[in-house]
Amino acid sequence: MKKKVVVLVVALLLVLIFALAGCMPKDDGLLDAYTIPQIDLNATAMPSDIGDEYKGLYGYDIVDDGGTETDYLAHPDAVMVDGGMAIYYSKGHGRGAIGGKFSTDGKKWEEIKGLPLTWQNSMETPTVYQLRLNRGTEKEKIKYILISGCPTWGGRYKGNGFNVSLSDDGVNGWTEFQNFYGLDANGKKGENFVAPIVAMASLTQLKDENGNWTNSWMGFFHDDNAYNYKTILTFDEYGYMKWSAPEKYFANYRKIEKKAFMCEVEVVRSEKGEGDELMLLARSNGKNANKEMNSLMSISTDEGKTWSEPKQLPAAVNGERHKAEWLDDGRLFITFRSISKDSSNFKTVDETVGSGNGKWYSEGWIAWVGTFDDLKNLKEGQYRIKLAHTYLPNQTKSVLAANGDCGYSGNVVMQDGKIMTSTYGMFSQTRDKTIIASKVININLVDELVAKMKK
Repeated sequence: MKKKVVVLVVALLLVLIFALAGCMPKDDGLLDAYTIPQIDLNATAMPSDIGDEYKGLYGYDIVDDGGTETDYLAHPDAVMVDGGMAIYYSKGHGRGAIGGKFSTDGKKWEEIKGLPLTWQNSMETPTVYQLRLNRGTEKEKIKYILISGCPTWGGRYKGNGFNVSLSDDGVNGWTEFQNFYGLDANGKKGENFVAPIVAMASLTQLKDENGNWTNSWMGFFHDDNAYNYKTILTFDEYGYMKWSAPEKYFANYRKIEKKAFMCEVEVVRSEKGEGDELMLLARSNGKNANKEMNSLMSISTDEGKTWSEPKQLPAAVNGERHKAEWLDDGRLFITFRSISKDSSNFKTVDETVGSGNGKWYSEGWIAWVGTFDDLKNLKEGQYRIKLAHTYLPNQTKSVLAANGDCGYSGNVVMQDGKIMTSTYGMFSQTRDKTIIASKVININLVDELVAKMKK
């Protein structure tokens, strides 16, 4: 009897230790593997007997292949502009000159010329957003904003806050970079200095206490130490930008934040972007990129002032750099670099060998379709889409494991309901270039194909 009591006490102590550490033993039910269907829309996966109406879903289009200038383009973001979509991306891994392309159909792309000279020395992946000033009033006005952080890159640079440009139409007239919270005139760290990575990973328009839209936007970024910051953008009476001093908004959950190396946060507002709940979706990189924890989810009901304790998301939506858009029917379309920890595949699928030190592998460029409530209640959602395959060495067709150097998508839902999405990666079997690619999705046709898969 005493032996049983001792065992029980030891077990309870272990549970208590895990709880105090902010890392409860995980429930492996749906954290390592998913059960919802996944449809592969890579060209090599197209069935030979598929109907003509579905063929346009397969394959991808080239936004920019670098030409003779470079063999590595990366980290795009995109925004809806009048008549189409604009994509901005790095000519290099993160740091490198920013390039831009415009399209009215998501397939044919034109170079955006006359970009600011200061963009040539960008130190980080660009992010771009549409700002709706005086939203919902007769005085509503649209502006566009592009942001590029200046991190330390593992201590090789000093870091230098973040750089910001504005445009009235998202294509033309971009202003030169203006720096915030970086180095001063003497090259020293200025007041409230930060060295952001992926600034701003999300930028969310805020409401006041009465539920009315304000001319303020909450931006998120992180640093080398997995501290996550928020800063609020406003404009003064003359139209000049003001960014509030960056603050660590996740300090109450520092143990989890640090263990997960929480980063690259996306924020989704409920009710098709009009509601009063904000949902945070975060990449979990882990110590030495071990990805021990799944992506995290947290809720705010007070416009980002406080957040609920983060929870691990199901495997179906586990990944990196989530980018979410609302579909016309009230579902969410979320792209990310998918990360799998399904150990049942490690030995049976030879292309996973060497990935993630045997603990995880990348499934490449994936989109998830489901509801806000699915995520809030930690449910798997409706289905997943493999948008296109990014190739590992010796691969000749779309298979389970993919090159993980992809994602960071720019997504736009157009007025006709079609989705324009984009990413970077090695999309050719020859694997000779990392390019920017795009894809147009008719979600109604995808729904039909998924329904046929279930029969």
